[in-house]
Amino acid sequence: MNDATTSGDALVALFEGEGYRLTEPPVLQPAELFLDLSGEDMRRRMFITQDAAGTELCLRPEYTIPVCRVHLSAGAALPAAYCYRGPVFRLRAGETGEFMQAGVESIGRDDAAAADAEILALALDGLSRLDVGPVSVRLGDVGLLEAVIDALSVPPALKGRLVRDVVSGRAASALAAPAQAAPEVEHAGLLAAIEGQDPQAARAFVEDVLSIAGISTVGGRSAGDIAERFLARAAQRAGALSDEARMVLRRYLAIAGDPDDAGSQIRDLARDASLDIEAALKIYEERAGFLAARGVDLSALRFRADFARNLDYYTGFIFEIVRADDAEAKPLVGGGRYDRLLTHLDRSASAPAVGCSFWLDRIAALETSGGAA
Repeated sequence: MNDATTSGDALVALFEGEGYRLTEPPVLQPAELFLDLSGEDMRRRMFITQDAAGTELCLRPEYTIPVCRVHLSAGAALPAAYCYRGPVFRLRAGETGEFMQAGVESIGRDDAAAADAEILALALDGLSRLDVGPVSVRLGDVGLLEAVIDALSVPPALKGRLVRDVVSGRAASALAAPAQAAPEVEHAGLLAAIEGQDPQAARAFVEDVLSIAGISTVGGRSAGDIAERFLARAAQRAGALSDEARMVLRRYLAIAGDPDDAGSQIRDLARDASLDIEAALKIYEERAGFLAARGVDLSALRFRADFARNLDYYTGFIFEIVRADDAEAKPLVGGGRYDRLLTHLDRSASAPAVGCSFWLDRIAALETSGGAA
């Protein structure tokens, strides 16, 4: 194989053989959904335009949200399994802004651990059929992180800041002791109104207030950027982590190893710190068991408690697969669990979901260069 189209065809054949139905969502998507749900990294990299009525649209920057929208609009029965292959559009340093992706989305399965294992095993199977050379797998778990924070009784606004810092790769910032500052009085009413709210709801509230005031940009910052600053200030008002909580989180975020070794370290921490995280830990351990049952070598996987993918909608298991011989390699496949996404898109809908995407241009480049170096 020597191009993204051929690789995509091979992957779609694999996905369809496993029961995933091919779908192709529209290229033009409502920009607001991605601004609210995908995080600041995606916000800075999207291609945005407007329709005749002035509604902001974007070129599809990824497939997960569009596939979920297709599922909701069709009123499809659950569980549902979709696959896709096509172009996505987002700014990337040193790479093209239009590139091909293929992937799968599994919606509505209640057996979360088994579904997670299926997606990772399918990703590894797909790469094994393409000539990309040896790969390594990075694992993380947003659900475990949230369970640890909840067990420490962290206030909701502060929890939101901690999770955002970690998933944005700023774990050190999350654990830093806050600088002492004078009491906050400016915009106190607005800050009080968003304390404790869900981050997406709080961001939408601030953006609505700015819109009513006729404010679109201030000092070159968009309404979304301003909303993020208000969210950060509201989190600061929520107080600081106790020294004990900071110590526990620091220990948790330092955990790394293969899934079995890391799981043992997490159990030790839960025992030592009296953390009630049994439900999240049970899913973690069941997932490892399902992976082993599928023939995946657990010793070849690397779990890191501080590993994150910079998309706000992830709620549990996350992973990336990269070339094993390149420490700075960009992902060939990435994915994870996003159980709250459908409810964000439609408050009357609720379904667990997990999926992954293949970067076909990066895979094609490796195939062209002969796979393994």
